[in-house]
Amino acid sequence: MADEATARWSCRGLSKRFAAPVLRGIDLDLAPGEILALLGANGAGKSTLGRIVAGLLRADQGTMFLEGQPFAPRDKRHAERLGVHIVQQELNRIGTLDVAENLFLNRLPHRFGWIDRRKLEAQATAALEAVGLNDLPLDLPVGQLGIGERQLLEIAAALAQDCRLLILDEPTAALAPPQVSRLFERLAILRHRGTAMIYVSHRLDEIRRIADRVAILRDGVVTDSGAASAFDVERAVEAMSGRSAVPAGTTARPTSTPTSISMSTERLDDRFADRPMLLEVRRLQAPPRVRQVDLQVRAGEIVGLAGLVGSGRTETLRAIFGADRARQGSVRIAGRAKERPLRSPRAAVRAGLGMVPEDRRAEGLLLPASIIDNVTLGKTESGETSFGWLRFDRRRRAVTRAAERTDVRCRDVDQAVVDLSGGNQQKVLVSRWLRHDARVLLVDEPTRGIDVDAKRTLHRVLREWVGNDRGLVVVSSDLDELFELADTIVVMVEGRTVLSAPRRSVDARTLLERAIDVAEDENEREPQR
Repeated sequence: MADEATARWSCRGLSKRFAAPVLRGIDLDLAPGEILALLGANGAGKSTLGRIVAGLLRADQGTMFLEGQPFAPRDKRHAERLGVHIVQQELNRIGTLDVAENLFLNRLPHRFGWIDRRKLEAQATAALEAVGLNDLPLDLPVGQLGIGERQLLEIAAALAQDCRLLILDEPTAALAPPQVSRLFERLAILRHRGTAMIYVSHRLDEIRRIADRVAILRDGVVTDSGAASAFDVERAVEAMSGRSAVPAGTTARPTSTPTSISMSTERLDDRFADRPMLLEVRRLQAPPRVRQVDLQVRAGEIVGLAGLVGSGRTETLRAIFGADRARQGSVRIAGRAKERPLRSPRAAVRAGLGMVPEDRRAEGLLLPASIIDNVTLGKTESGETSFGWLRFDRRRRAVTRAAERTDVRCRDVDQAVVDLSGGNQQKVLVSRWLRHDARVLLVDEPTRGIDVDAKRTLHRVLREWVGNDRGLVVVSSDLDELFELADTIVVMVEGRTVLSAPRRSVDARTLLERAIDVAEDENEREPQR
């Protein structure tokens, strides 16, 4: 650990409060070329600390130093001029501008007062190559990208600048393993050049792989710290929550043995063969991202969609739900006579579908509104109205029960959703759909950027909701999550479903190898199409 004189960055007694204390007397040091990982439950203060360092917030008390000099950035631009950059968990690109413009938004190259497009595209190409987005069109509006690609774009924009200190807040939450490996290669180069990094993540395997030291926050206080190699799940979870990582009376799920799998999208597991079919998707096409999808969900079944970034998983859920227009194919839903694809989310909800979108803040929640308003959005239960008037007392009791069921941690259900942590915002969104009469729920990255406790709670709630008569389709970039939650795993490559297998018959390496092999085959055939 460096001292103040030799540290790249350090802080002493750093404190911040909003309605309640968020950071309390934080003391940390970071040497040149060192990667410090921050762990902690939602609301522990990790993102707040990062935002203070990056100039997005002001600390109430305490001091910071950058290479031994007092450091108190007035704003984000001031911090960037001093070589401090941040990649935030919630993405901040401008959807109407293209890829190249977003990469260099605050420093566009110009000539004679006009943007030098040729120079801009040359710089953008180099920045994208660093994160493996070589084939991304530079003139494509960012609003048309999936969240995984936007995450890589956010990272590319930060890596393209000269950094003395880089803060990464859940940078891999929406990335698949090959993209994570490419990112880590780039971070290793920055480390060799002396860039210090604060790395916020909930993935212990990544932290042990990339970080030098770990500091764990709970309720705004550092509760444990040490070498990254010394931390295992038990120690981390206990420091984060004060509870054991493995609940009493339970055992970890045994690792399955991989078996040989053919290139097929036919179901290989007959455990659900006698269950009613709730959702059947055949040859669904929604160009350019969804090229041919076949999918089945039976009562009591959880289907996990796996694939690399850009494989079309998010777009598939949106096409099934009617948020994006499908050109061809059929969508059969139990109790619905028509088989043609749904034309709108309204039609999907009426047909018995629900959807938790990937970007909860932009597409799922009304951030300034209360928990009550967000949970009851779109559906008012019988008994919550009387002669056309809302019964606010009954409505509040119903939402309070729903919030307790999903363990939403809040002051009360009148609290604005924008003031909640990311994990609690996600629980609010899930609580909304628990009130609906959906037979099948489509969930995109359900635990992206949330802590171990919140993740366990959401998994439990979703399993209980499915029971024996509902179905769930889950997209996750975390293969461990799919193996923990899903009964059947479907692999997507280049907008196509290429494999469907029972979870117990495959392992993560098998799926990744198949996805990469098929992607390479698809790319080799692409010029012939």
